[in-house]
Amino acid sequence: MKFVSWNVNGLRACLNKGFLDFCAFADADVICLQETKMRPEQAEFDLPGYHRFWNSADKAGYSGTAIFTRTEPLRVTYDFGEDIHRHEGRVITAEYPNFYLVCCYTPNSKDGLARLDYRMEWEDAIREYLMELDAKKPVVYCGDLNVAHEEIDIKNPKTNHMSAGFSDEERAKMTQLLASGFTDTFRYCYPDKAGAYSWWSYRFNARKNNAGWRIDYFIISNRLQDKIQTADIWNEVLGSDHCPVVLELNL
Repeated sequence: MKFVSWNVNGLRACLNKGFLDFCAFADADVICLQETKMRPEQAEFDLPGYHRFWNSADKAGYSGTAIFTRTEPLRVTYDFGEDIHRHEGRVITAEYPNFYLVCCYTPNSKDGLARLDYRMEWEDAIREYLMELDAKKPVVYCGDLNVAHEEIDIKNPKTNHMSAGFSDEERAKMTQLLASGFTDTFRYCYPDKAGAYSWWSYRFNARKNNAGWRIDYFIISNRLQDKIQTADIWNEVLGSDHCPVVLELNL
């Protein structure tokens, strides 16, 4: 089963930059999107063969997630946990017969780590939620998780230390999640691969110079490790400041 996850940084804009051609090329069973920045009625497009599920933020043009899936899930739920986590369209959970899929757009801690306290609350809550799901059946958790976990996951770790997405606190929460029974699939397959990034600033020719961050992930329950066929980052795909990440599982 082939999964794709992509922060499209505005789906309406991405539709004008080859999104549908990408979908045809990817030929994925499931496409998970983050930062859609829209409600479903705001763009009409033809994507035959896929069931579509949307979670839009209360605030127009902000955040938002979507799952396009060829196989209709048993059940789809939106958001999770306390009310504070339920207004920005950040999580969709699709239940399939033998696993849960969780598409997530993790809140950014913002400049000066202004939103770090909330981010820490979010991290504890989403970890607890994933563990609850994992107790029932294995989990595939994907999306823009807004953290470069280790120094190998970022081009300039020293100058970016304690920036949003590379604070000690955010990185420790990722370590804690993985220690709770989950696997970072790309790093599992490529433990020493440097220069593999999924996001680049629009400034300073960052993408051209590959001065990036790996902040988009497929994370799975440990017991799915032997099901991994490929885990990849498609950094040649344009259309957003992020590129797609891909996972194939023998499910």
